[in-house]
Amino acid sequence: MTSYIPILILILLALLGTPLFAVILASAMLGFYSADVDLSVISIELYRIADTPVLVALPLFTFAGYLLGESRTSERLVRVTRAFLGWMPGGLAIVSFVACAFFTAFTGASGVTIVALGALLYPALTQAGYPEKFSIGLVTASGSLGLLLPPSLPLILYGIIAQQMNTGSEVKIEELFLAGLFPGLLMIVLLSVWSLWANRHNPVPLIRFSFKEAVNAFREALWEIPLPIFVLGGIYSGFFAVSEAAAVTAMYVLAVEVFVYKEISISQLPGIMRDAMIMVGGILLILGASLASTNFLIDAEVPMRLFRIIQAAVSDKIVFLILLNILLLILGAILDIFSAIVIMVPLILPVAQSYGIDPVHLGIIFLANMQIGYITPPVGMNLFIASFRFDKSIGELCRAAVPFMIVLFAAVLVITYWPGLSLILLHR
Repeated sequence: MTSYIPILILILLALLGTPLFAVILASAMLGFYSADVDLSVISIELYRIADTPVLVALPLFTFAGYLLGESRTSERLVRVTRAFLGWMPGGLAIVSFVACAFFTAFTGASGVTIVALGALLYPALTQAGYPEKFSIGLVTASGSLGLLLPPSLPLILYGIIAQQMNTGSEVKIEELFLAGLFPGLLMIVLLSVWSLWANRHNPVPLIRFSFKEAVNAFREALWEIPLPIFVLGGIYSGFFAVSEAAAVTAMYVLAVEVFVYKEISISQLPGIMRDAMIMVGGILLILGASLASTNFLIDAEVPMRLFRIIQAAVSDKIVFLILLNILLLILGAILDIFSAIVIMVPLILPVAQSYGIDPVHLGIIFLANMQIGYITPPVGMNLFIASFRFDKSIGELCRAAVPFMIVLFAAVLVITYWPGLSLILLHR
């Protein structure tokens, strides 16, 4: 009984709100101490992650995202997508999905999308004739729509953890970027189709296409449109490594927003850097602590024991994937995405590989499920941000977001059980 007291204390501390990295680190120290392993192994693990070249991409992409969030990029993005797509049936809803996905991909799923784009899209949707419930549900659900699109921070974080585990199958960040493209587009397409269907009895006036407005909108956003080219074109042409693409993207965004558009003053840069690095610092603390814990779990053969337990009850790959979806949806409702990645990936990845699931495909499954968690109570971050931003109750937002959640869940099922959608660009 005495041996369980430290574990109970750690659980109690977690429930009382102790920082997650402290709980994880304490559990790792407790495990190594009980196994008579020198605790210096933890500092060695921290050094190992600090020596990872691709880790540089995390703060650089985060800084670029924060710069975009502080500028008027959101307004230009909405204008250019509206000019080119607004003429289509349900065009403004499609504009909302595309703009939110692009913006979230660069700024990270940190709520910035709802704050920055919500103020533009919500009034535009209601003024265009879309029902208020539909509009608020769309904006809330779209806040995390770009999680699968490069250079999404959760994709990078998953890749870093998978690389550190040495499971025998190398997981490259570039492969995750490619693998997320079609699943991310699938979500946008299904949500757009649903929007058309939901408003079939409420015809919304179409926006007439204006060549002049399209040219002006394109010209206004001319400096920001090349951003995806730096990330995808630079990496897959072999011109940049991921870390180099992150550096070029950060430098380009800095030059454009400070010296071309002049929307961010030099005096604002220290504050923006501080905010971005606070977020990165939190992620790195959790990541470093979790990798120390992962090292203990591997040494103690916890993943293999877990696999044997699961295999005794589940012999079929499809059944395992069903249970995995259920588990991830529950985790998404109670944990933020970064915590879920660092805690669960070390446990799930070896087990999933034992069932023949590609680690890159697993990453896309993981993040697709977590995306739904952003609009799932009790910890759905988008619900709380939208509630504060639009002065709506959590219950009202939950009801408004349910149809979009169902559509996203349908997309998750396709992504999970059709691995070719994620792996086709990798020729697997």
